[in-house]
Amino acid sequence: MTGMGGRLREALRIADGRVDADQLIARLEAIRRFLGLVDGHLPDTPLVPARTLVERAGTRLTLSRDHTVVALAGATGSGKSSLFNAMARMELSPVGVRRPTTGVTHACVWGPLDGGTRLLDWLGVLPRHRFVRESLLDGDDESTLHGLILLDLPDFDSVEHAHRLEVDRLLGLVDLVVWVVDPQKYADRVMHRSYLREFRRHRDVTVVVLNQSDRLPPAEVPRVLADLRRLLDADGLDGVPLLTTTVADSGGLEPLRAALERTVAERQAALRRLSGDVDAVVDTLDDMVGEPRTVLAADDPAVTALDRALCRAAGVPTVVAAVEQAYRHRAAAATGWPLLRLWRRLRADPLRRLHLPDRRTGDDPDALVAATSVPEPSAADKSALALALRTVADRAGAGLPNAWPEAMATAARSRLGDLPDALDRALGNTDLGVDRPRLWWRLVGGLQWLLTLASVAGLGWLALGYVVQALGLPQLRHPTVGEVPVPTLLLLGGPLVGLVVAAATRPLVRWAARQARRRAEAQLTLAVAGVSEQQVLAPVRAVIAAHADARTVLEVARHR
Repeated sequence: MTGMGGRLREALRIADGRVDADQLIARLEAIRRFLGLVDGHLPDTPLVPARTLVERAGTRLTLSRDHTVVALAGATGSGKSSLFNAMARMELSPVGVRRPTTGVTHACVWGPLDGGTRLLDWLGVLPRHRFVRESLLDGDDESTLHGLILLDLPDFDSVEHAHRLEVDRLLGLVDLVVWVVDPQKYADRVMHRSYLREFRRHRDVTVVVLNQSDRLPPAEVPRVLADLRRLLDADGLDGVPLLTTTVADSGGLEPLRAALERTVAERQAALRRLSGDVDAVVDTLDDMVGEPRTVLAADDPAVTALDRALCRAAGVPTVVAAVEQAYRHRAAAATGWPLLRLWRRLRADPLRRLHLPDRRTGDDPDALVAATSVPEPSAADKSALALALRTVADRAGAGLPNAWPEAMATAARSRLGDLPDALDRALGNTDLGVDRPRLWWRLVGGLQWLLTLASVAGLGWLALGYVVQALGLPQLRHPTVGEVPVPTLLLLGGPLVGLVVAAATRPLVRWAARQARRRAEAQLTLAVAGVSEQQVLAPVRAVIAAHADARTVLEVARHR
């Protein structure tokens, strides 16, 4: 567009110094940027007029700086071909009264054809149907119309469908349209409903001619003109020039000729047509964009529901339950009576059963992600996740035209295939807080070992007494506590106190396990929220940002 913009500025400044070329180019550039922003978010078909406009604007204004393309359009019998020949003062286009005879477009160029050949090629006018009005052998003074390219279009009501397609194509390309109507069919519904009404945004480049006015009594001409003006106002064409013409006398073409001379002299028709096209396209795009939308907040109920659904799909409830069980398992293994610890170690660690990384053994979380044994989400979990994704999309696209909510839904599901691995990675990389032994575990465990050593010492002491007795040596006298010998007290008291300590710490272990579960649940929820942001909300927010940017550039395109 940059290169095109430079060419457009040059063309517009030469065409008419009063035209603000930069502003017009800024509007076209805004439409081009709009198309880039909504690409992939909105369906292509409704955007075709905008893409066509951007392409046509650059082509039309760089093809010729000196020519104004005017089309004569009308129904069968309106006399537009006769009018075309009369304006050219040559018999160029075949004339018919009751049936269409203009099957192809004819063009008459006033002045030198230099620069107009490529323009006529672009318009699709065949070389054999092009005529140059003025040459070195032509003595007529037509200098006031130099630069005019007058087209005689096929009849839009022709029985040949191809004729109507040709009319519709050229009506989208020409700079100014002269609608030729006759006194009998000036109120034709097809012409008003399908054509004139569609040109309400191009009033500045529309002229209506009541041709063959000589067929009316002079007193009837004002009445017919008033009725035609009423119909044009109803079509939204109020203020459009309404002229009368006739080819029966030499002065019957003066109103139309004067209007064309002004148009050629101003060299504004192409710019006015383009401006009207931009207005029409912007209105269409505005209907497709709708009102501004705010970014989804982290505390939005839809986002919160999505995080909950992702937590269930990721197996967070299973993991946090395993965290609580693992805490109890590991705490009991660290604080229980040492002789019972060996039996407990034979039981599998709940977290290890899920193949979650254990930082106590130096496991690499990234290396174990693919091997996690967290259960697959149930059908109910998958259904809840699908509903949560749809709710987020509906929330993001609420109040917008249909294409945007669908774009939000597509964005929300765009990375659905990556979600399982991302959730597994989030679980594997989350520090669940149960891998590091607690200080109080060490203290209680140390006490248990002291009690066990005391029991072993009591056993050894008693065994030593039996050995001494068996060897006939003087019997050892054991100190007593009350009536109980100290070795016996150590032997029996150590395990008994150890079991009492284990039983006393059990409520503390359960309470601490529940706390560990809550902490792990908070950490996992935070990790899953990060996955939600990256895999679901980020694409949705990108669409919301594209919508906001599209609205911004559309305001630039709307400014005249």
